[in-house]
Amino acid sequence: MRRFIRLLALVLLLGGPFGATAEEIAVAPGAGAIAAAIDKAEPGDVLRLGAGTYPGAITVDRPLTILGGGQARIVGPGEGTVIMVTADDVTVRGVVVTGSGVRLDELDAGIAIAKGADRARILDNRVEGNLIGIDVQGGIDAIVSRNRIANRSDLRRNERGSGLYVWNAPGLLAEDNEISGGRDGIFITTSHHAVYRGNRMSDLRFAFHSMYANDVEVAGNVSRDNEMGFAFMYSKKLAVRDNLSVGDRTHGIFLNFVNNSVFEHNAVREGGEKCLFVYNANSDRVSGNLFESCGIGVHFTAGSQNVTVVGNAFVNNRTQVKHVGTRWLEWSEDGRGNYWSDHVAYDIDGDGLADAPYRPNDAIDLVTWRQPMAKLLLGSPAVQLIRWSQSRFPELLPGGVIDSRPLMRPEGTGVRPDTQRQAGQP
Repeated sequence: MRRFIRLLALVLLLGGPFGATAEEIAVAPGAGAIAAAIDKAEPGDVLRLGAGTYPGAITVDRPLTILGGGQARIVGPGEGTVIMVTADDVTVRGVVVTGSGVRLDELDAGIAIAKGADRARILDNRVEGNLIGIDVQGGIDAIVSRNRIANRSDLRRNERGSGLYVWNAPGLLAEDNEISGGRDGIFITTSHHAVYRGNRMSDLRFAFHSMYANDVEVAGNVSRDNEMGFAFMYSKKLAVRDNLSVGDRTHGIFLNFVNNSVFEHNAVREGGEKCLFVYNANSDRVSGNLFESCGIGVHFTAGSQNVTVVGNAFVNNRTQVKHVGTRWLEWSEDGRGNYWSDHVAYDIDGDGLADAPYRPNDAIDLVTWRQPMAKLLLGSPAVQLIRWSQSRFPELLPGGVIDSRPLMRPEGTGVRPDTQRQAGQP
């Protein structure tokens, strides 16, 4: 015990884990200048880069802080990774990084955090014209914040890299980054226990794409004009709140084998094919969301079970719900359902709930989804008679979604005002 106390006193006396000898070193532009400064630096030193260009890739193999002030530009040779972090407690801040290679099999990146390099801080950088922007490959408790990442888009789609690539990096905080170009904005595979917050993504295939990522928080992010907004696959215990998808062409939110998760107060607007797609998802909660102006509000399929859908607003979608199944799914809870803009109903007692249940689909819908050519018969008297009969006698319906207590107004749905402002929404 006395030995531990003496060691702790020595650390406090020296002022931290790297002692009192940490220095600030000025580095002038030039080929090999940063690498030479790293070789001479002691753990804990600060390398302050002067304005200008620094050719060549570098490896940070000891705990250092590299400050660029927004004016230092590190240019790689067009091969490999430009800045490779292999040590713990490294900070890279205010640097412009460009010139990585173009090999996806080698994960060529602007900045890479290697496995075993923990507590990295990648802050306020401009990472432009690389294959992968920032690659977190196994580093624990990293922070990637306030970076502007603009990847190469001159390659074929399958040859492009992601803005932020994450593998096996528990404890990651990725927030307030602006990502455009390349393939996916944020791509996560086999990486748990992380927070992705306040990021803005555009001109991409998927804005946010996660696979095998459990216990993850995704909050306050904005996806604009991408092929797909937020895609979650093979994951559980997700908390997805207050995200905004605007103008994404195929899906706003996509769930595939996602279980025991919460999706609250998100908004999908001006979407393309589907606002929300739910495929084989179980024991999830979807509440307080806004799904507006898509081809399909929600496509619910492939045996998804025990999914609570309540308090959402489905507004001006061409088809509000697409569900092919024979089971009845009740989309209300504790006497409260969802708002449906196409539901013609009265509220005689003024309790804010429609006096008639909402059933979005009938047998004709099921037939046309299974056999698209049957749409040619939609105007026939026989089809109209079937629809009229089912509207008068709902027990004839073969199953599907029913909202027994639909809302009369879309109150309390969608994202917070500050998230809307990030996307330039009124």
